[in-house]
Amino acid sequence: QVHLVESGGGLVQPGESLTLSCEASGFTFSDYAMNWYRQGPGKERELVGFISRTDFNIHYADSVKGRFTISRDNNKNMVYLQMNKLQPNDTGVYYCKTGRARWGAPTLDFWGPGTQVTVSS
Repeated sequence: QVHLVESGGGLVQPGESLTLSCEASGFTFSDYAMNWYRQGPGKERELVGFISRTDFNIHYADSVKGRFTISRDNNKNMVYLQMNKLQPNDTGVYYCKTGRARWGAPTLDFWGPGTQVTVSS
């Protein structure tokens, strides 16, 4: 059974940093790219970025480029989102999601329950 669980959210002040983690289980983690999404209050869910299966390709939304870093550890089935210089408009629920599968692997479309990040002074 596929399971994704995010952790590491919390309340921080503007300019501070936070690192989110997503623990995956129930599938061959290294066969899939992984995505991070977020949904701010009153906003639609948006893609923050993704990382390819072997971290060769990493993409960021323009709004977080240069401040956020996505990484993964295929030995631990973990994907991370390091967030620096946080701003109030980074506030929202952050989700990890399964991404593109390697050729021949089944498509998976699973989301974690999300973790709340609040940036406020």
